[in-house]
Amino acid sequence: MLEEEEKHNLSIEERSATAAELAALASSLPCELASRLSDVVAENREALVKDFYDNLLANAEAAPFLSPQIVQDRLQHSMRQWLAGLFETRPIASDVFIRSQRKIGAIHARIQVPIFVVMQGARLIKSGIIERLKLLQLPAGDMIQLITYTYDIIDLAVGVMSEAFVEDSQATAQVDQAYRAFALGQDVSLERESQRAALMEWSQSVLLGLYGTSGEEDLPPLGRSDFGLWLQHKAPIIFAELPELDKLRQAVQQMDEVILRRLLDSRSDKTGKMASALEDFQAAIGEIKFLLTEMFRVAAGLESGRDPLTRMLNRRFLSSILTREIKMASTTDTGLSVLLVDVDRFKDINDRYGHSAGDVVIQKIAEAILASSRSSDFVFRYGGEEFLIVLAEADNHSAMAVAEQIRLAIGAQEIALPDGSRASITASIGVATFNGHPDYRYLIEAADKALYKAKQKGRNRCESADFNEPQG
Repeated sequence: MLEEEEKHNLSIEERSATAAELAALASSLPCELASRLSDVVAENREALVKDFYDNLLANAEAAPFLSPQIVQDRLQHSMRQWLAGLFETRPIASDVFIRSQRKIGAIHARIQVPIFVVMQGARLIKSGIIERLKLLQLPAGDMIQLITYTYDIIDLAVGVMSEAFVEDSQATAQVDQAYRAFALGQDVSLERESQRAALMEWSQSVLLGLYGTSGEEDLPPLGRSDFGLWLQHKAPIIFAELPELDKLRQAVQQMDEVILRRLLDSRSDKTGKMASALEDFQAAIGEIKFLLTEMFRVAAGLESGRDPLTRMLNRRFLSSILTREIKMASTTDTGLSVLLVDVDRFKDINDRYGHSAGDVVIQKIAEAILASSRSSDFVFRYGGEEFLIVLAEADNHSAMAVAEQIRLAIGAQEIALPDGSRASITASIGVATFNGHPDYRYLIEAADKALYKAKQKGRNRCESADFNEPQG
């Protein structure tokens, strides 16, 4: 399913500073004044939100990032919730406050809303609240406290939003920079074979240590070997944020913390335990070799923008394509849909027949999907056994028809596996149609929820997203 990559946590130092500032703000305003402010915001929330979006929609620089329909259907509700949370009378939990503001900031970065637009909106909200506070005709001292608190709490929220906005934007730039450096300067084949050799050299040193011929009592950890140091320091630069990198790190950690420990514990037993531990060790080495090869294979396809195994588009370029298509769908009202296809019980295939059989299945599934897609569609290998199809100018009805066509094409295949056996494969498909929300991840999340629903209902079926359900 969809891997959620968002991070909404500040560093410990920044989190502590924000919590301290939030606590100081809460204690600076007497309870009676805090209650008055909360009442004013609650009573005028609808007007504040309306004024906010009316101004932004009228702004030539802000309007391209919004639409009246999505403002009415989604954004107004979100803004009302934000105001209610910011000015509630009880103290705001700092972790809740930070996560909420950082999530908003990350979304702004993804949908490419300039940070100045966010700050402009904050100024409108502050001015609207202050104008309504003036109608209370409170003593000057009370008014100063209320105005100061209003400015400070909104500025603090926008500050945390801006932090996430900058981080998200920088992360995107770093990925692009890493890709360029890789594409321009790396010898992929040589690097891959060097690391495979380093892995094999380490495994031999473990076996020598296990049987006492190396003179060492402990087995050398993979994480401290030449291969492990390469994985820790050089691989992140070459492979940036490829999901295969994290899987490889986890496999190395499993080797050092579990597999090697079992080998050590079974050292005195040269029969049953030792044989079982050695079998697990060899299986773990095989898995690490596979992940390493897969990571290089994915990276090698980045230069051409295609997955080497399937020749489909690479998911690293999904954001730019979907962002562009969403902008076109917003202005032309021609429709846009996303299909998320997941091979049913794919892990069983890998476990039973091996990774080479899994590769054959992926290739055959890809062929069926490409044969069922239009030349105008964008077809991605989204992850291991997942595929994502962007259907340009397709409403939900036509998207469901394409999804059903793909499902039937996949199910009609009888795939010949490398060992001579044959397998019948099915797939589940989630469908989501653009409803005006400018964040491309919202559309993917909706398709992912629909895919999960298809899995829950028994697999080998297509399900459409229900936008009345919370989308995260």
